[in-house]
Amino acid sequence: MLALRLLRLSVLIGALIALLGTAMPAQAQGNVGRELPVCVLRDTGGMNPAELIGHPERFDCTTRQYKLGPGDFWVISRDIDQSSRPGSRLFVRFASLWQQGMAMHTLYADGLIFTQRTDARGITPWIQLGAIGEIQIERREARVERLLWHVQGSANMRGVMLGTRLVTGTESQRATIALTALYAAFGGLCLGLLVYNLALWGALRHRFQLYYCIMALGLLGYVFSSSGALAWAFPDIANNDRLRINYLLLGCTGASALIFARSFFEEQVFAGWLGRFTYVVAGALVGVGLLVFCFAPLNVQIVDAAFSTVFLLLGAVVGPTLWRAWRVRSNYLWLFAIGWGAPILTSLLRTLANFHLIEWNFWLDNSTLLSMALEALMSSLAIAYRIKLLRDERDDAIASEVMARRLADTDPLTGLLNRRAFLAQAIGRPGEQQLLIADIDHFKRVNETLGHDGGDEVLRLFARTLRHAAPPGTLVARMGGEEFAILASVDAAPEPEQLLAKLRATRMPFDLKVTASIGACTGPLTSEIDWKSLYRGADIALFEAKSAGRDRARSAHREAA
Repeated sequence: MLALRLLRLSVLIGALIALLGTAMPAQAQGNVGRELPVCVLRDTGGMNPAELIGHPERFDCTTRQYKLGPGDFWVISRDIDQSSRPGSRLFVRFASLWQQGMAMHTLYADGLIFTQRTDARGITPWIQLGAIGEIQIERREARVERLLWHVQGSANMRGVMLGTRLVTGTESQRATIALTALYAAFGGLCLGLLVYNLALWGALRHRFQLYYCIMALGLLGYVFSSSGALAWAFPDIANNDRLRINYLLLGCTGASALIFARSFFEEQVFAGWLGRFTYVVAGALVGVGLLVFCFAPLNVQIVDAAFSTVFLLLGAVVGPTLWRAWRVRSNYLWLFAIGWGAPILTSLLRTLANFHLIEWNFWLDNSTLLSMALEALMSSLAIAYRIKLLRDERDDAIASEVMARRLADTDPLTGLLNRRAFLAQAIGRPGEQQLLIADIDHFKRVNETLGHDGGDEVLRLFARTLRHAAPPGTLVARMGGEEFAILASVDAAPEPEQLLAKLRATRMPFDLKVTASIGACTGPLTSEIDWKSLYRGADIALFEAKSAGRDRARSAHREAA
């Protein structure tokens, strides 16, 4: 049920992104101004633009443009009947498509025809943000009747002339500002995620972080090329070359997204054939991107069809990956289900548009940008979530190690240091030390009276009294049986008589009276030899206390021991 809900949510997000163009303001889409319908006529050679522009009836207005195949074409607009003056300038906007050159002829009401032509760069000088071509119509007092374009070397994969709209100068400026904000936000997001995760990789050195940085870098390059900013940065580049770079970067970005996922998910998700298939698809995406980049000038229709077909393989990887992740209960399933839903759906819709199964539109042409930005954001959240899990695992491991060490150093009954841990901390302490050896009097009788469980409780109460009575910095340990050791520096050592008084005042089970004897010895403790000498002295003093009647303390000189 959870997987089904996640799948529905991801599809919903993808659909919202794909259809967002209908809900957002026109300025944010590039679809500003009013639509300018066009009709098409194949160029058979020797045609006169002055004659064609006056006979729009010769043009085909019903056949879908892509069905006419590649070649040179004449494209004419419907009647405009609007003026382009200094106070109300007119521009014509259209989609960037694969073509060798273009000339636009403007027919004015006074019969004048004004011509504007591209050079070897194609429409690069006319490119605006959003990879939209925009030509300013020459300003004159006479009204503009209609426009005629001569498109040379059109691949006509989607159409000869798409998205044609007539806009004013104000509308053009608003569209540029809106798209600048949009692309700047995407670019800033990609750059921020790149820098953040690159810094994390430098600190943590997880391989998936580096792959994520490569994916973010590819997305940043794709934004740079698909937005048209590449043509602004390099004004001498041909528009067809910009499109080739765009294909290459899109293929590399898709491949890097797969490799990132392959390195990020748990190993069992990509076990077996799925892991190998993922590498094959990633390699195919890079390969088909290179194919378009290298061979598009020879036959762009074939390489474009190959690119669209290979991109469909992304879905063939994502579906089994999410299924496997659900089967193995991956911690990252929901993040990737949301992050991948939009790119897969939008790539499917774009592929359907490439194969002419649905209509082209501006927002669909730019949907990959939005969906991949969402994927980058969700993937970054997934990285943060995984780092949290790694941190939790580390903290648990540290806590387990600390607990294991504590158990190894602690007497399980009393919670005091055991003999090994006591000696490890005692030997080597600087300065004069006082060692007290405390032994419960007649403990065998206590066990016989209370039983072993009662005897254990007496030992716990005895240990707690010693621990509470000892000053800070004092080592308290159970040396074995009913014998305890208290070690402190001479200037902060507890008084044996005060310890005995507190032990007498401790309430024992069934109000049994329990006493102890203490032997004390003072001296340095810098080596194991010092320890043996100090312990022997305290043990002699303890023997004297017991011989004198118990429930008392005695001291011995280290030299005598």
